[in-house]
Amino acid sequence: MDKQLLDLLVCPVTKAPLVWQPESQELFCYASRLAYPVRDGIPVMLEPEARALTTEEYDQRSKHSEA
Repeated sequence: MDKQLLDLLVCPVTKAPLVWQPESQELFCYASRLAYPVRDGIPVMLEPEARALTTEEYDQRSKHSEA
């Protein structure tokens, strides 16, 4: 994910910053507890397309908060 693009994107629900998860090809929003898919390099920033973060994924936020 391009760093400049990531710096511009925010969660459409909370306007909070997003965290890129390359393993799952998703953008995580810990404020809304949603994961937005990235398909063919394009972030799909639609709430109906997002999925809820699992408790395990949400608990990993401290690991990524400094990124």
